[in-house]
Amino acid sequence: MLCLCGLLVAASLPAAAQPGRHGVRPSASAPLPRPEVMQLATRAFQCAWKRDHVRRPVLTVIDYSLPSTEPRLWVIDMSAGRVLFHELVAHGRHSGEARATRFSNEHGSKQSSLGLFRAEETYHGQHGYSLRMSGLEPGVNDNARDRAIVMHGAGYVSRSHIAEHGRLGRSWGCPALAREVSRQVIDTIKDGSVVFAYYPDDDWLRASSFLRCDPEPL
Repeated sequence: MLCLCGLLVAASLPAAAQPGRHGVRPSASAPLPRPEVMQLATRAFQCAWKRDHVRRPVLTVIDYSLPSTEPRLWVIDMSAGRVLFHELVAHGRHSGEARATRFSNEHGSKQSSLGLFRAEETYHGQHGYSLRMSGLEPGVNDNARDRAIVMHGAGYVSRSHIAEHGRLGRSWGCPALAREVSRQVIDTIKDGSVVFAYYPDDDWLRASSFLRCDPEPL
């Protein structure tokens, strides 16, 4: 049985987050996402679990309302109630400059997508070790796989890039990570965990069935 260990309502960890398995770094000082974001992410996770979309009790949260200069990706072990990673993540080239404000499900948009994704299989491609993602929300992110929206490492995701340019570099819509941590993150979330990409978009917040947990569409 899945144990969420007090994360669901209060959106706060036990007294101190513990180092994760998989060789990840200690994260005793890593905060959770903001309470309103964590509550939505947990609601979507629970709904996906109920619908059998989730094969691993790990939730990745990306808060695109934060600037790219701040760590805005969290990987959370929902069964143990601890943050495994808290990292920088890039957004799409046409989503915005330092802040992402535009999102799309369209081919060729070079924009990030919102909503709930399932982390799938890994492969080696143009950007090295990468992770395919399937969008679970029709009309919102379900073109992700065809658009090659994948998680991968990139040299433009670094503190040095921020120091030089005032923001991270941008992808073609992929949630790109720092190269030194990308393999560890990918190996932690691959093969059936879920990724929740948030922005306060009113249309998506009203329409997402994962946030209301309507019956699975036929």
